[in-house]
Amino acid sequence: MSEPVLLSIGVLLGDGIGPEVVPAAASVIDAAVAVHPEVAITWQRLPIGHEAIATYGEPIPPTTLAALDDLDAWILGPHDSASYPQPWRSQLTPGGTIRKRFDMFANIRPARALTGTTAVSPTMDLVVVRENTEGLYADRNMHVGSGEFMPTPDVAMAVGVVTRRACERIAHEAFRIARSRRRSVTIAHKANVLTMTTGLFRDVCLEVAEQYPEVSVDHQHIDALAAHLVRRGDSFDVIVAENMFGDLLSDLTGELAGSIGIAPSLNSSETRAMAQAAHGAAPDTAGLGIANPIATILSSMMLLRWLSIKHDRSVCAEIASTIEDAASPGKHRVTVNRTAS
Repeated sequence: MSEPVLLSIGVLLGDGIGPEVVPAAASVIDAAVAVHPEVAITWQRLPIGHEAIATYGEPIPPTTLAALDDLDAWILGPHDSASYPQPWRSQLTPGGTIRKRFDMFANIRPARALTGTTAVSPTMDLVVVRENTEGLYADRNMHVGSGEFMPTPDVAMAVGVVTRRACERIAHEAFRIARSRRRSVTIAHKANVLTMTTGLFRDVCLEVAEQYPEVSVDHQHIDALAAHLVRRGDSFDVIVAENMFGDLLSDLTGELAGSIGIAPSLNSSETRAMAQAAHGAAPDTAGLGIANPIATILSSMMLLRWLSIKHDRSVCAEIASTIEDAASPGKHRVTVNRTAS
């Protein structure tokens, strides 16, 4: 008999449609696991968002964060932080707090049309590999405080942070993924204007590329790349980008592939992973029974693939493939983080 695989996965429902789509994803995983008696999943429900505010007085209580330390991975539902009472509305979101605590530097966002959907780019099959800890986003780029400040009421400023270490590790992530796909990486930058920051990102990625001679590499300005994606999105394989550019490009490619509402996403560090769909909480449709859970289901499928690598358990990859085939039969596999150890 195969060696038992015991997994502890957190369930953080979140706000809006989160309590609908996250349990749906867990149910799909349970159904796929049922035919593998050697696999057992323990689900741990942890409060965040409005549920946590009502019970603990804050959207991401310390008990939730402490519990995540002992879990293999977790599924995070969307949060509606814009509706939180102050001071929480103006502070780091629950997802941002978790990403920062666990140094989840990689945000992997595949873009591929699903069977039965109408897509602008129906043959697109690419992955945006987004650096998740630096750049211009003020909630991620400072150890203490915010990267945004106002020296006067009429002047707002922002600090962008790009370090060699962050560029190197996200570049390795992108090239490893490309090595398992069509062996092509495009580096997104704006080095003609942001010469030092995105120039450093481009140059470090090109240096890392030398360690992957089997993977072809090119680099494009972010604005030109966006236009090329609209015109010929199916010609790209893996795109690596700093934080904000990666966010913009992955939203664009998700929409080109059908809808950002069905786009999966995985956040990961070297030792932890979190499934979190690309879409938001959609509070206007919550409770109506019309929320589509496919993005969370596919994000959870990516989580299982990541766990198969971390634990060296091929059965987790088999379960992931079962889920993916059911969601979109006949399509190529969605590639995930390959640096788990």
